[in-house]
Amino acid sequence: MELDERQRAYWRSNLRLTFTLLGVWFGVTFVGGYFASALNTVSFLGFPLGFYLFAQGALLVYLAIIVIYVLAMNRLDRRYRFNSRH
Repeated sequence: MELDERQRAYWRSNLRLTFTLLGVWFGVTFVGGYFASALNTVSFLGFPLGFYLFAQGALLVYLAIIVIYVLAMNRLDRRYRFNSRH
């Protein structure tokens, strides 16, 4: 099946969004986790600050990634006139 130009543009936009959000996920999960130990000298609510920021902050960023993906894909669907209901 050959894709037309509109479908290729939609797919490129979809991949760009996906890879960008995966980059954010990677940064929060691995880079943030790597540097979280440097913050453990400070305590917050009885927990080391690095642990608290990593455990709680990462969850908020993951939730934001999901919300951004849903909103951006809905906007892409409208822009390229794709109906998500089959």
